[in-house]
Amino acid sequence: MKNRKKRHKGQKEHRKKAGKSRAIKTNQDLLPETPWTHIFYNDFWGTLLTHSGSHKSYRPLCTLSFRINHAIGGMDPWGYHLVNILLHAAVTGLFTNFSRILFGDGYWTLIAGLLFASHPIHTEAVAGIVGRADIGACLFFLLSLMCYVKHCSTRSSSARTWGWILGAGLCAGCSMLWKEQGVTVLAISAVYDIFVVHRLKMHQIIPALYKRKNLNLFFSIGLLTSWGTALLGVRLYWMGNKPPSFSNSDNPAADSDSFLTRMLTFLYLPTKNLWLLFCPDTLSFDWSMDAVPLLKAVSDWRNLHTVAFYAGLFLLAYFSLKGSSNERECNGKTVMNGKQNANGHSCHSEMEYKTLEGKSSFASKEENGIKKHEILKLQLPSTENIVILSLSLLIVPFIPATNLFFYVGFVIAERVLYVPSMGFCLLVTVGVRALYVKAQKRFLKNLVFCSTAALIVFYGLKTVVRNGDWQNEEMLYRSGIKVNPAKAWGNLGNVLKSQSKISEAESAYRNALYYRSNMADMLYNLGLLLQENNRFSEALHYYKLAIGSRPTLASAYLNTGIILMNQGKTEEARRTFLKCSEIPDENLKDPHAHKSSVTSCLYNLGKLFHEQGHYEDALTVYKEAIQKMPRQFAPQSLYNMMGEAYMRMSRLPEAERWYVESLRSKSDHIPAHLTYGKLLALTGRKSEAEKYFVKAIQLDPTKGNCYMHYGQFLLEESRLIEAAEMAKKAAELDNTEFDVVFNAAHMLRQASLNEEAEKYYEMAAGLRPNYPAALMNLGAILHLNGKLKEAEENYLLALQLKPDDVITQSNLRKLWNIMEKQGLKTSKT
Repeated sequence: MKNRKKRHKGQKEHRKKAGKSRAIKTNQDLLPETPWTHIFYNDFWGTLLTHSGSHKSYRPLCTLSFRINHAIGGMDPWGYHLVNILLHAAVTGLFTNFSRILFGDGYWTLIAGLLFASHPIHTEAVAGIVGRADIGACLFFLLSLMCYVKHCSTRSSSARTWGWILGAGLCAGCSMLWKEQGVTVLAISAVYDIFVVHRLKMHQIIPALYKRKNLNLFFSIGLLTSWGTALLGVRLYWMGNKPPSFSNSDNPAADSDSFLTRMLTFLYLPTKNLWLLFCPDTLSFDWSMDAVPLLKAVSDWRNLHTVAFYAGLFLLAYFSLKGSSNERECNGKTVMNGKQNANGHSCHSEMEYKTLEGKSSFASKEENGIKKHEILKLQLPSTENIVILSLSLLIVPFIPATNLFFYVGFVIAERVLYVPSMGFCLLVTVGVRALYVKAQKRFLKNLVFCSTAALIVFYGLKTVVRNGDWQNEEMLYRSGIKVNPAKAWGNLGNVLKSQSKISEAESAYRNALYYRSNMADMLYNLGLLLQENNRFSEALHYYKLAIGSRPTLASAYLNTGIILMNQGKTEEARRTFLKCSEIPDENLKDPHAHKSSVTSCLYNLGKLFHEQGHYEDALTVYKEAIQKMPRQFAPQSLYNMMGEAYMRMSRLPEAERWYVESLRSKSDHIPAHLTYGKLLALTGRKSEAEKYFVKAIQLDPTKGNCYMHYGQFLLEESRLIEAAEMAKKAAELDNTEFDVVFNAAHMLRQASLNEEAEKYYEMAAGLRPNYPAALMNLGAILHLNGKLKEAEENYLLALQLKPDDVITQSNLRKLWNIMEKQGLKTSKT
């Protein structure tokens, strides 16, 4: 294996389930407003293919199928799953039909088809929606192969034969546009032509070309090679002539500094994949990270598996090629290997004669008056030919996943085995058939048959059980804890959190970090959970750990800055937001999400400047946010804050423009209705302003802030009774929001409803007992209402918190004068 340049550590981890969400839920290429041509320029996740953070998975036909699903049924998963099932049924039918070419009509073809239909390894591809890429690729893989088979059978007798090879090429291209490995069908077609149709041995290919024999064969192979080279060249060019990059957790062996570790591990992984085909007992949604421990030394006992695996493959291929060199007898004529009969097909080996004759009960019956000796005329491949083709089907489509030519973003991926499993099913079928033919006693034949039936039943039952795991995310992640505990616990935590099982979710996140303490995503998710439950100090700790683990995690900077801003640490918050805005968007797996977080950081930084009265700075930051925001970012709040900044600077025309932009981007954006209403009132358009305030209330009648703004407008219009009603409604709805309650008390006081104002001032002081202004205003309303002693107490409390407050001092002196005149005892005496 080639030594490759080590990739940069600290790149964003590839998250499998998150990736699935990106492929459908957050993929802008599925939306009707996105031009459909974008699917040919973006990768599977909706990222520009030439972007440094692109996954380089170019599957436009699969994305197009998702877009059609979205157009018909939106995000309802039922339609997506139905299409996957229908595609799998179509693939199963095509594979069974292809098996018929190899085994003829009878039970052996049925067995091959049942093995493929029931194999549990297909569950991920069929039950997981994004597995459609593998199923669609396999569908066109088989269509291409069937077209080439038709081309081979009509090559010397029909002018339409070149139409068939054209169809094979087009279907191969479509297969590659569903998933990259689809292009390998061209190699399988070549193997079928060389080793099944013409039965050439490896050492006979060059002499046959030199002697100009079988020119049609080599012309066909030349077309396949040329077309395959063209497809691969265009594919490489289209993705920017660069392979994708992955984090060390996606493929730990690829990140290892040791050539020995990389070599031993990469040689072992095909063995593990083959075992999953043989015995799919333990399956998982994710095999990344440490699911398969690295092989770091020659003494690792798993190397014995590797040696046995490659030795078995070599011996199987060697004896199959050697066996195909024996002389054949066909219809009474002796034919040497490499020669064809009159129909262009090779004759059968001794084993196939036995299969077709009376020793096999599957092929000994007369059908429609056709006698046994006439069945011999069926031109079926020999066992050796089928083995060579089966091995090719098993190995060649799997080669892109071997890390031989480029690193891949996984350790094991069950869906990748969807196409190679066809070769496995053919190998099992031909092996069972060979055992059946070799068995001399009826008991042994029945044993072989019953064992095969039991295997199919076992696979079917396992598929049913595995489908149960895929019924919902919680069951799926729980089933993966044994294989990949770090990822499984982390994803399970996300599910439990969505179910409001907070303590269980926290426990799941901590379990994930127990197995892998540097997972930035889990550190961030745990921080987010703690933040949402008002455990801000703990949340801040985990956000900082997440940033330390992955310095490019913009969402962690965003939430860190928000917490710091709410804690009054404005300078630290400012630095955090600025650092986030400076993170480059290169080598990131989800640049859209990154850009959204960066835009949110700039938005919050602008709000910070805004609250500090630095409106010019706020505008500069808002404009930068607008330049950086991705397509999927909802801009209405950003536009509204732009309007607010301009309004504070008395630049009303610009303010109005941005308020209108905010409402244009989201017509039911309540803050924009309120701020635009204030601007309209300020510019004398009172009737228009009132419509926007009323509309805001209609959009959300449960939001006290809407009543508050409308009440303020009514107060300014001297509609005092209506203003008071709005104030009370606002305070009732948002009785835990200090600003709403405090402003309601102000409005009631201005409407001369002092008794009710007192109630809400008292409520506001209870919400913020250490806020001097709340205590001072409560003292003032008690002063007005004649409750002098209580007023004194609140003035004194306010002065304890803010001793130099001139207004409170003045009010207290006035209160003492009144109390002294009334003969009441004051605290100063």
